[in-house]
Amino acid sequence: MDKEIVIFSRERAEEIVNKLRFRYEQNTVIAVVQDIDTKDVLMVGHMNREALIKTLTTGYLHLWSISRNKIWLKGETSGNYQIVVDIKVDCDKDAIVVLVRSLGPICHTGNRTCFYRNIADVVAEPS
Repeated sequence: MDKEIVIFSRERAEEIVNKLRFRYEQNTVIAVVQDIDTKDVLMVGHMNREALIKTLTTGYLHLWSISRNKIWLKGETSGNYQIVVDIKVDCDKDAIVVLVRSLGPICHTGNRTCFYRNIADVVAEPS
């Protein structure tokens, strides 16, 4: 697999997707998004079959929005696209790690990662 960008044909992407277990909310797998260079966890999201196929065929991170019930291209609004370099599958085939080259902050708050707080910081935040 090319370490610069992951792109498969639609047929191959469907073959891969058919091996996974979409058993979470709204028939999704858990997608942990990780920076390819720093290995920092950038975010955790969900992917349904079509979001994963779009990711595999375009090389750009697509996710399934549980709240909006639709696929979204990460960075579509902000321009902070996530280029997929590799994907790892867990032993149960129901969760994946998507290794990306980030073109900007991934978090909607503007932070580079969604995991920018320590647990003690959450207690200190206003409700």
